[in-house]
Amino acid sequence: MARSFADARRWAREGTALFLGAAAGLTEAEYDAASLLPGWTRKHLVAHVAANAEALGNLVHWAATGEETPMYASPEARAAGIERGSRMSGPELGEWLARSAATLQASMDELTEGQWQSEVVTAQGRTVAATEVPWMRSREVMVHAVDLDRGVAFADLPDDFLQALITDITAKRGLDAAALPAGPPPEVAAWLAGRPHALTGAPPLGPWL
Repeated sequence: MARSFADARRWAREGTALFLGAAAGLTEAEYDAASLLPGWTRKHLVAHVAANAEALGNLVHWAATGEETPMYASPEARAAGIERGSRMSGPELGEWLARSAATLQASMDELTEGQWQSEVVTAQGRTVAATEVPWMRSREVMVHAVDLDRGVAFADLPDDFLQALITDITAKRGLDAAALPAGPPPEVAAWLAGRPHALTGAPPLGPWL
């Protein structure tokens, strides 16, 4: 499915609200419980999403000013930030999550049409227009809202987002779209993302994102 810039902006807002809602009210014990991502607690996951907002904010700053500001200083710095966040208290982590999300949204809202066309470089080394940032954010908050294991499932994500996600992951994994297992879009998206699914006979895929 072709996605528009307006779609991505909407999904980023909706996904942020979904993730913040899923994370709201977590106790310390619940924060320390396992997420659906192997080896990560919910604290790791929330720290990752908060740090991602700041990293994407660097790309927005790049687009707004022309000053080269990579998402992360290095892969090691990215991992260290997540680990540091996993040791925060629940209230500290929740405040970082909310603050970083609000700051990213405000900075995106301030970009002009021309600035959105500026080229930036992702953490994977891809050169893209800044218009990719909302799509990158929407994937993070939507998929990781499921990973929090707080009652959000792929079936709760917007249908048009799921179709765009399926198209995106299929291309990134180098798969033939015509050969994908048949099934409801939420299950196909979950399978492609390497998450638990209910498809029969689908070969296992490693986690994506």
